Amino acid sequence: MAADAPPALSFSGAVLAGGQSSRMGRDKALIDLGDRRLIQVATDALHEAGATEVFVVGGDREALAGLGLRFVADAHPGEGPLGAIITALRAAHEATVVVLACDHIATEGVAVRSVLGALGDADVAIPVVEGHSQVLHAAWRRRALPTLEAAFARGARSVRAPLADLSVVQLLDGDPCWFRDADTPSDLA
Repeated sequence: MAADAPPALSFSGAVLAGGQSSRMGRDKALIDLGDRRLIQVATDALHEAGATEVFVVGGDREALAGLGLRFVADAHPGEGPLGAIITALRAAHEATVVVLACDHIATEGVAVRSVLGALGDADVAIPVVEGHSQVLHAAWRRRALPTLEAAFARGARSVRAPLADLSVVQLLDGDPCWFRDADTPSDLA
C-alpha cells in the first residue's frame, strides 16, 4: 500500500490526553502552537487519514469540548497509558483503532495511513524509530482488548507488557519526524 493511499479499512481514531505532563509543567494537549493546540495535531492527522470517528481519552473535558473535540472519560485515570488504550478500544465503534498520544508535534495523515497499511492481519502495528517502539502511535484491533484487560488486571500499566501475548507487526520505514513528541518545553522549539 502506498503511503499516501487511503486506508483499505474503516478505523476509529483516539488521542490520549490524560497524562500528568509533569516534565512539561503544563497540560501538553492544550499547548498553543499558534494556529492550533498540540492535541489538534493528532486529531487533524486522524481526520486527514479518514477516521470514521475521532475522540479524546482523558484530559480537561471542558477545554477539549471548547475545541470541538469529543471527550471520553478514561476508565482508569492516573493508571498510565495501558488503561487509556483499553478505554479507547472499548469506546471505539470500528474494529480497528489508531491510538495516538496528544504530544506528537508533526504527526500527519500519511503517518496514520502508514501504520494502518502495516497492520495486515496483526493485532497491533507499532512504528519503530531508531530502535524504539512508538507504542503511543499505533493501530490496534479491538480483538486485542481481552489480552490488554487481562494484563491490566494482573497489574500491568505499561503498554509494552501485553505485547508478547499479541500478534505485533512493526513499521520500520516511517519518517522519524512523524513520531517526534514533546516531553519538555525545549522539545517544542
